[in-house]
Amino acid sequence: MPRILQADVEEVKSRTNIADIVGERVALKSAGVGSMKGLCPFHDEKSPSFHVRPQVGFYHCFGCGASGDVYSFLREMDHVSFTEAVERLAGRIGFALHYEDGGAAPETSGRSRLYAANTAAAEYFRSQLLSPEAESARRFLGERGFDAGAAAHFGVGYAPKGWENLTKALTAQGFTREELTNAGLVSAGQRGVYDRFRGRVIWPIRDVTGQTIGFGARRLYDDDKGPKYLNTPETPLYKKTQVLYGLDLAKRDIARGDPRRVVVVEGYTDVMACHLAGVTTAIATCGTAFGAEHIKVLRRVMGDDSAAGEVVFTFDGDEPGQKAALRAFSEDSRFTAQTFVAVAPDNLDPCDLRLQRGDAAVRGLMDAKVPMFEFVIDRKLAGYDLATVEGQVGALRAAAPIVAVIRDELLRPGYERVLARRLGMDPTAVHHEVMRAARGAASAPEHRHETRPTADAGGEAPVMRVRLADLPRTADVALERDALMGMLQYGHRIDQPLLERAASQQFRHPGLDAVRESVAAVVDRTRVGWAAAAADAVREPFRSLAGELLMMPFPAKDEERAVASATDLCRGLILRSIDHEKNELLGAVQRVLADSDGGRALRVRLRDLDLERQRFLES
Repeated sequence: MPRILQADVEEVKSRTNIADIVGERVALKSAGVGSMKGLCPFHDEKSPSFHVRPQVGFYHCFGCGASGDVYSFLREMDHVSFTEAVERLAGRIGFALHYEDGGAAPETSGRSRLYAANTAAAEYFRSQLLSPEAESARRFLGERGFDAGAAAHFGVGYAPKGWENLTKALTAQGFTREELTNAGLVSAGQRGVYDRFRGRVIWPIRDVTGQTIGFGARRLYDDDKGPKYLNTPETPLYKKTQVLYGLDLAKRDIARGDPRRVVVVEGYTDVMACHLAGVTTAIATCGTAFGAEHIKVLRRVMGDDSAAGEVVFTFDGDEPGQKAALRAFSEDSRFTAQTFVAVAPDNLDPCDLRLQRGDAAVRGLMDAKVPMFEFVIDRKLAGYDLATVEGQVGALRAAAPIVAVIRDELLRPGYERVLARRLGMDPTAVHHEVMRAARGAASAPEHRHETRPTADAGGEAPVMRVRLADLPRTADVALERDALMGMLQYGHRIDQPLLERAASQQFRHPGLDAVRESVAAVVDRTRVGWAAAAADAVREPFRSLAGELLMMPFPAKDEERAVASATDLCRGLILRSIDHEKNELLGAVQRVLADSDGGRALRVRLRDLDLERQRFLES
């Protein structure tokens, strides 16, 4: 594939705000002057250590060490090539790329083609919803309270009957049958490929950035012997354990909410009903139970770093709904936000609730929510006869493990009292049983601590990277550290001769000196992304240290004061160098004859240093 001209690569990066790209997947909030932070998308964490600095176009995680520019972020998150990352961002801003052979943009391959195929399929299905054959699909939507406007908002479409309608439409647009197979749009049979979705209502399933990655389809006809709901199979784009239907529409209101609230429902029509009723933070899983990977996605979008957020599960009150709630409970401790369950009157799902009782009833469902722990405890107790001593004891033994896993030291005693009231038992007896259950859980094999090996799978010892936390706490190291932070973050605004002189001074800490060398080697500090490139060029094991220096919140109230402080730190390095040389010369003067050539030369140099220091202080 022809290479993109480097000038275009730099131009696209300079026109792209990395915070916009990261912010589509991670809820970011201010973290000081010119810095933003959120939960790291590359590892699971409870408090945010992932920082983004839009001015320098760089991100860094202080937890796992991941760092890079906007292209690195897309490559890691979406598993695309460098060329595909550049082309994707160029498409976002409408920039025409040029290639080294002077030709037009080549046809991309791999994931980009899968995205394009899914996008084309979504448009085809939408157009088919207007066809005469789709009357049954329009009737299905209408009977559930969804008009043409609602269908358009959610991109709902129709897959016509027949074996090759979509296949012919997309191959006519240039897609190969192999690409359609890899995208999950067609299935392979003995006589070749055939359309996977036929005679069904179709919902496009989009990732958090709004790109179509798959589809969900609902059976319409009695002669369709397939499952009631059929989803895209696992593909390079579509991973059902990570996909949440409606998240692309809900993410903005989730991030803006006070408190930040996510409403988890069970189906596509439930999501539509909630959004149309005003509950615009509703999402649903796609053909699988709510699990740990879904939680990771939601926590990043929510910015789930405090107990102020809410996750509300709207499971049915029937037995399958209760089982779904219990499954979700098993993952509850992964959330920092508070979790609740809301069961509608008469066990109606949100779609039926809206049909029978209106939008206000759907919104009111949020007022009927109960804490997840309380809901699960009640479900456990429902299986026992609490009028008997045996029933009370059995119920206590069944419910105690639920309370035992509550890690909040303020919540657990409260739920012990709730359980004691439900059972009509002595709170002390309940407390002892909960403690016994907690000890049992702690000793279970899956809860035991496992020491991670210090070598990788190949037997080679991992690189022991130097981090900011490893630096000694001395005045010299503090000056070098803070000066490098200022150079990397505000070097484009510092007087360049001053910065170059400061960066030419050898540092006393080897790791900080390695970063200094990389900063000093930069020729043009007005170029967008120079600091990120300098950090990336630092040799191991100090590269992560450079990333931390670039991303650490600079201690200043605003950018102007930050620039002034960074300038003072550069001056401090230069003064330190002058004073260090003067001290060495004063020692040398004591060891030579005063009237010798060497003695006179030393005194001349000392005088020059004093004059240089004075001029520097007055400048």
